[in-house]
Amino acid sequence: MGRLIQADRRATLTEITTRYNRGMQQSICEATTRTTLRGMGYNSRRPHQVPLISTTNRKKRLQFAQAHQNWTVEDWKNVAWSDESRFPLRHSDGRVRIWPKQNENMDPSCLVTTVQAGGGGLMVWGMFSWHTLGPLVPIGHRLNATAYLSIVSDHVHPFMTTMYPSSDGYFQQDNAPCHKARIISNWFLEHDNEFTVLKWPPQSPDLNPIEHLWDVVEQELRALDVHPTNLHQLQDAILSIWANISKECFQHLVESMPSRIKEVLKAKGGQTQY
Repeated sequence: MGRLIQADRRATLTEITTRYNRGMQQSICEATTRTTLRGMGYNSRRPHQVPLISTTNRKKRLQFAQAHQNWTVEDWKNVAWSDESRFPLRHSDGRVRIWPKQNENMDPSCLVTTVQAGGGGLMVWGMFSWHTLGPLVPIGHRLNATAYLSIVSDHVHPFMTTMYPSSDGYFQQDNAPCHKARIISNWFLEHDNEFTVLKWPPQSPDLNPIEHLWDVVEQELRALDVHPTNLHQLQDAILSIWANISKECFQHLVESMPSRIKEVLKAKGGQTQY
């Protein structure tokens, strides 16, 4: 039966049972299949969703990890992390399930690759550092360079100059097109004496601890007794959840950075467990 799982990790319990029973004189039921697989160390769960990393970007991720492999937690405390995230009004329950053993969660056969996509809901931009949570800004439309410039000047700049008055702070942003627009690059050049923009490798959400804060917001939204039914309610709920994320939570994420770097080195630039 284990060979059936290895051949197709995404097979349903019914499919595994049917395939096993083919050619057998005495058939088994799905309950027996489940018990047998669990006894062999397999457990059904939803697959991790990970970005599909190109060969070129693997190299860039590895180079970033090599350049920062000697950074300590104290160094990472000087970084302010940022990102955008979209929260839908309705959530998919995810029908795809897989059958990994305990140590196989990041095996390629147990992953589902993803690409960025839109959808009905609310997009927000946020930032934080080891010292404090930063602002969370609702975005009522598609984020373009002009709108992002307003975020940078109105939110990033005061945060960085307040948190890092000695100009030793690093601002992290990913490689979204609006982040790389000329007006944005020029603005950062004009303020390069106040803080440094961290050179970030493409396709690296596993290196950005703010991704886990989005997970916290998502989990809290799902746990609400009364779920938002419109965008105004959704915005209020997200802002409230963000404001109540504990200091212990986001500081622990920053403290995980040396481990994240080691995992990228170990994976030679490939996807990690984070």
